[in-house]
Amino acid sequence: MAMSLHRRDFVGVLAGSALWPLAARAQKSGVPRVGIVWIASQSEVAPFNEAFRLGLRELGYVEGETVVIEARFAEGKVDLVRGIAEDLVRHKVDVLVAPSAATVRLLKQATTTIPIVMANVTDPVGFGFVASLQRPGGTITGFSNLMVEQVGKNVELCREAISGLARLAVLVNPTVPDAPLVLKEVQAAAPALGFTVHPVQARQPNELDDAVAQASEARVEALLVSTIEGMFFANRVRIIEAAAKHRLPAVFAAPPFGLASAGALLAYGANTPDMLRRAADYVDKILKGAKPSDLPVQQPTKFELGVNLKTAKALGVTIPPSILVRADEVIE
Repeated sequence: MAMSLHRRDFVGVLAGSALWPLAARAQKSGVPRVGIVWIASQSEVAPFNEAFRLGLRELGYVEGETVVIEARFAEGKVDLVRGIAEDLVRHKVDVLVAPSAATVRLLKQATTTIPIVMANVTDPVGFGFVASLQRPGGTITGFSNLMVEQVGKNVELCREAISGLARLAVLVNPTVPDAPLVLKEVQAAAPALGFTVHPVQARQPNELDDAVAQASEARVEALLVSTIEGMFFANRVRIIEAAAKHRLPAVFAAPPFGLASAGALLAYGANTPDMLRRAADYVDKILKGAKPSDLPVQQPTKFELGVNLKTAKALGVTIPPSILVRADEVIE
């Protein structure tokens, strides 16, 4: 029975893209096909997926006529991504787009020939995806999100917003490659800012409530969450509600899209939709003959800060004007 359910999950993920007829026609007509793999559900990543499609439209592509986008959604189930990656490789798409480090790693394992465009990766050199930012080498290039630097900024925001911060919990998923970098950066910044760090872990959604409870039991004053990978983003409401239950301010090291509005006290990070839109430019270049090894890895140019004043009021936190004047999104 377990195997049958897993197979239905996988088939449902593939069927959910509703692109098989287009893909079949594209294969016969020579229309280029671009595969993009999301860990979260289609509804969760809709603004980001649309940003990528918009980027291609701005370059003159017409879906179904001059390009086919084969989007796949793992519905928050990381264990399905490997099968999705292998399926796209079997169907010989022309370019693969990977919006997270975990996805890049699985696509890299699935193919050594199909070009891969990263759209939101923390440390592409350290993870072994590229040889260097200027000269990637191999078949992978794209965009780094500067997450390590962003985490440092989020730590500063925590200290600035939450008076008397002495102990900060950091929620990480130890199964994704970004986790050690995030934790190391927070731990490095903590002494100078006068607080200690308490790491908590969650590998699966059913571990999130316990992780937040552990943070509360450790008597922390705030919870810093990294949403670099899809499981945390897909379950952001669950995390925020668990934090509220324990009266913990939740600060997300990610852009405010869908976070501040869901109740996160603060969210700061690189503008992910902008990186997805810019990734379309690299896809275009590759489809026109450019080699990934010749396209330097680029970095984000837009960063955004979100603040939820309703959450602040409920938690008794006063957000200083110095943060409010910098905010791109304020929920009142």
